[in-house]
Amino acid sequence: MKRRLYALLLLGLAAGCGGDRTDAGTGESEDVAEEDRYGGSVVIGAIGDIPTMNPLTSTDHTANQVQMFVLFTPLIRYNEKFEPEPYGARSWDVNADTTLLTFHLRNDLFWHDGTRTTAYDWKFSYDLARDPNTAFPNGAFWTHYSDAEAVDSFTFRVRMRPHAEFMDPWRSFTAVPRHVMQGVAAADLKNHAFGTSTPVGNGPYRFVSRAPGQNWVFEANPQFPAELGGRPYIDRIVYRSIPEPTTLLTELLTGGVDYYIAPPAEQAERITASELARLVTFPDRAFVIIGWNQRKPMFKDARVRRALTMAINRQAIVDGVLRGHGTVANSTVPPFFWQYDAEAGKDLQYDVERAKQLLREAGWTPGPDGILRNAQGQPFRFEMKTNQGNQIRSDIIQIVQSDLRQVGIDVQPRILEWGTLLSQINDPVRRDFDALVIGWVTEFRVDDTDLFHCDKMKDPYQWVSYCDPATDRLLERLPLIVSRDQAKPVWAEYQRKIAQDQPYTFVYFQQRLEGVSNRLQNVHPDARGDFVGVSQWYIAPGQRGRTATR
Repeated sequence: MKRRLYALLLLGLAAGCGGDRTDAGTGESEDVAEEDRYGGSVVIGAIGDIPTMNPLTSTDHTANQVQMFVLFTPLIRYNEKFEPEPYGARSWDVNADTTLLTFHLRNDLFWHDGTRTTAYDWKFSYDLARDPNTAFPNGAFWTHYSDAEAVDSFTFRVRMRPHAEFMDPWRSFTAVPRHVMQGVAAADLKNHAFGTSTPVGNGPYRFVSRAPGQNWVFEANPQFPAELGGRPYIDRIVYRSIPEPTTLLTELLTGGVDYYIAPPAEQAERITASELARLVTFPDRAFVIIGWNQRKPMFKDARVRRALTMAINRQAIVDGVLRGHGTVANSTVPPFFWQYDAEAGKDLQYDVERAKQLLREAGWTPGPDGILRNAQGQPFRFEMKTNQGNQIRSDIIQIVQSDLRQVGIDVQPRILEWGTLLSQINDPVRRDFDALVIGWVTEFRVDDTDLFHCDKMKDPYQWVSYCDPATDRLLERLPLIVSRDQAKPVWAEYQRKIAQDQPYTFVYFQQRLEGVSNRLQNVHPDARGDFVGVSQWYIAPGQRGRTATR
């Protein structure tokens, strides 16, 4: 790797934010010798199942985390300073005009069926990810990339248009084995058994089994290259789907779960007080949004969307639902990113009277029952959906329902199973919802093209059907500005435009919480993800039974 590349990458994270991570009562034991760290099983618990493990088609954030850190090996990874370093590639280089990116691959990385991973796998996967029939969910990764070639078995080359932060997609994009998937039509990938029952990776852990709706099981890969850490310490990882947070907490505190992903804030105190577990927190790239489906006439007017935001007490949500573990959001850019503009959305603070005024201006007036009606007499009544098992989002809907009732709007909550919800909102033909409470995790390279660009209306993530030519021009311009000094005012313009149009109500950026059993050591998640460093987790000898120890 050429160190001069660092100056070109312009990572989207401000320096030093990793230092904000805290471990409340670390529970870390004294150093354990290397040879004594091997063995044991770890159970990871979360509220949602992972629908598919196919990295070319999955839209689930947790699935992406497992793909990046557990089952597959991306070409690069970020270190603790959020700088790129080689991983599946030994090195990379870029030509003088930054139009040709060449990866020099490792020759000791094997698919879990014993076949060597080569540049032909990467070209095959990259071509599929760019094929519109695949419906790769992060199509914006490749906006400024073009053709690729496998120069030889261990040299993968991609052409690109010069642009900022061009390395970031390779941190999270993972290849699939060509010899397994060759011949499968791009349109058939989404439903192929590879994603649900026969995934073959090349990462530190290999797939063992799956019980749909219940668990995924992975075991240590003894052939993982020594330079990348070699065989992981933990023998087996079990990912359990437990839709009820109370049950998850009980499992953590009684030893049934070792790592509880994203417990709700109201459980933080109990985890901190426990002698069997600890709370780990860090600033997150994730935020919660309320999507207003602009295919529905009631949400087409930006004045209405601004009014909805102003009628919702978002700070009360942060204080009450999150117990302060978050900050009110006004755009897609996290507060600790260099692009962040503190002025965007300042005029959208909680203001019931101003919200009422905007609604009147947009033609909504109170009916005899107090519910607003438009000129045709249609009531301002709609359904707000979210996924089951996420108490925070259910609580948000309850607060929104109460807040909007004050301005004459009737919200009807509806809670759906996670996979069902995704099928309704990701299908560009259906878009079967009025309003939606959901989360989003921005990449280190912020690119909202998939969320907002008019050309993405038929893609999975253009949930709210927002289309504005001025926004498109900003989305197209921003990635091409390599200098941060030159880009920062344009980022401010973009964030203020999104705040003005309010395609979403941006509720908050969260402080990520994790519950970790005291028997599980060397667990240090940060803004890179929940599973960062998973191959180095270990359980000290004497603590490898299924019950956590003090």
